[in-house]
Amino acid sequence: MKRILIIEDEPEMRRNLATILRLEHFEPVAAENGRVGIELARRERPDLILCDVMMPELDGYEVLQALRSDPATVTTPFIFLTARGEKPDIRAGMNLGADDYLAKPFTAAQLYSAVEARLKKNQALRENAERKLADLRTNLSLALPHEMITPLNGIFGLAQILSTDAESLTPAEVAEYGSNILESAERLHRTVQNFLLYGQLEMQASDPSSIATMRSKQSDGLRAIIECRARHHAARFARPSDLQLEVVDGSVAVAQALFTKLLDELVENAFKFSAAGRPVRVAGALADGHYTLTVTDQGAGMDPAQVAQIGAYTQFNRKEKEQQGTGLGLTLARRITELHGGQFTLQSQRGTGTAVSVQLPEYKGE
Repeated sequence: MKRILIIEDEPEMRRNLATILRLEHFEPVAAENGRVGIELARRERPDLILCDVMMPELDGYEVLQALRSDPATVTTPFIFLTARGEKPDIRAGMNLGADDYLAKPFTAAQLYSAVEARLKKNQALRENAERKLADLRTNLSLALPHEMITPLNGIFGLAQILSTDAESLTPAEVAEYGSNILESAERLHRTVQNFLLYGQLEMQASDPSSIATMRSKQSDGLRAIIECRARHHAARFARPSDLQLEVVDGSVAVAQALFTKLLDELVENAFKFSAAGRPVRVAGALADGHYTLTVTDQGAGMDPAQVAQIGAYTQFNRKEKEQQGTGLGLTLARRITELHGGQFTLQSQRGTGTAVSVQLPEYKGE
């Protein structure tokens, strides 16, 4: 039986609401003011909250703010009950995180319809989050062992040689083994970081408050960031002359760490899957309230079926060409873009190359 918390200061209205909910086979819990309502919400963990706006002690907006700041109640469906149905009031409640509004007077059918709709939507969100977690666990169990064991084997093998044969090795050989160990360690570190970030993003995707927080962040000075990271990757692949930069400055409503991660994945992919001597173009443009980052290569490319299958832990042609990494880079870039209200576009042709365009909202300030 679903438990519904009623926060209403008028005794008759409180009793009527409880009666209607019992008749519809809900379990009502009642609070006479906002302060008591917050206490009951935290203690009883209701499935949904009905709350009046104008109340003594604390009004409905203050109740909602308190509950949305508490991890235990942040996702609980919340419906305002008010005699004031003007649009500014409705907008104020929705901005604070209310799920719905019922303007008094309302019928029993309208109340039941609103409650059922919110409960069904919340259940769907829970089931979606559980599916994502189940998929994440499955993907982790399949992909993580290989991607961690491969660099670990390199680290253990080379470290053992250094430990047992140090006296017979030349300084150049020691330096080479040390460099290879460092490369394997960096690969392992990046693998772990990517898996953790992907899991974090999937968790945040089902939490509206987390998404709102993400979209309030800022990255500015984009030209310096893009040019610095692009040159870094070009140098790593010993291809500085292949890099073409056409970048203007700007800012986006994305945390700098996430924007840099998105950028790194796109640029590294372009160099990894194209041959030396082929250009890699990195462009940044600002127009119509959006900043567009485009990374283009003339590499192996993908056919339409492969583009459609882009997803976490997917790599193409692995039997033909063993590739380091989890195949998670493009998925991470796409997920970061989507969670910030942006648009991710990929165009690719087998044997011709790939162009990835990311359009992100410009940061407007407070």
